[in-house]
Amino acid sequence: MKSSILFIEDDRDMRQLLAGSLKQAGFEVQLAEDGVKGQALALQSIPDLIILDLMLPLVDGLTLCQRLRRDSRTAQVPILMLTALAGSKDKVSGFNSGADDYLTKPFDLDELLARIKVLLRRSDHSPFSARNTEILSFGPLTLIPERFEVIWFEKPVRLTHLEFELLHCLLQRHGQTVAPSLILKDVWGYEPDDDIETIRVHIRHLRTKLEPNPRKPTYIKTVYGAGYCLELPGDSAAMERYRSELALTQEADAEGASNKEAAPSSGFSASPTRPGG
Repeated sequence: MKSSILFIEDDRDMRQLLAGSLKQAGFEVQLAEDGVKGQALALQSIPDLIILDLMLPLVDGLTLCQRLRRDSRTAQVPILMLTALAGSKDKVSGFNSGADDYLTKPFDLDELLARIKVLLRRSDHSPFSARNTEILSFGPLTLIPERFEVIWFEKPVRLTHLEFELLHCLLQRHGQTVAPSLILKDVWGYEPDDDIETIRVHIRHLRTKLEPNPRKPTYIKTVYGAGYCLELPGDSAAMERYRSELALTQEADAEGASNKEAAPSSGFSASPTRPGG
């Protein structure tokens, strides 16, 4: 069974050229020229992977990616952004919107195909899937690769496939500092130059979902100049410490929001001056 790819791109020549190359590589390909048609096709057919341009008519690529991630039918479909926007801020925006990978134009076809196959290997319904299904567990964290399930302090946590792979990579090396180059090779399947920002964005996403206070991480630590380290407690008191930290953080956030609402407006309203007045 062939894997299906939805390519959403407004440039007709690019659409046809890449579609031909993907078909030659053994994929089934669907095409859409704008964000509205792309969203409709994605929800109708649920492809194995989506290749998405950013500068699309009607609905731009970032907005479309966010919509697809919010919909349960496409929340786990791998999304590769293929765009001429090469700035670091553009890349961060792409990952923050929910993209799994980001490649800039012009691109090498062999590199694109390699990235596609890496993304498809993470998909549990793809013929490229060949992952380790061994359950990993340490202290409060349990990963079930077969179903991409995460249990964190006895509660399920929803992660994207890429976030799951990143956490899996760190948990396999619990207590060790994992270099960015090893993370990129293990999770993304390649070692692009100067692509540390890609890791930073996804580490930030993990901290938001797992840490009681993401601004002051307790478990997913940055080892400056060396990489990242996952340090989990193995004692029974860990649950209470986590709950206490979480409660304090939530209380502080609620108090901050309450103070903000109660604060008087610093602006003022002036009556318009009449001509000659």
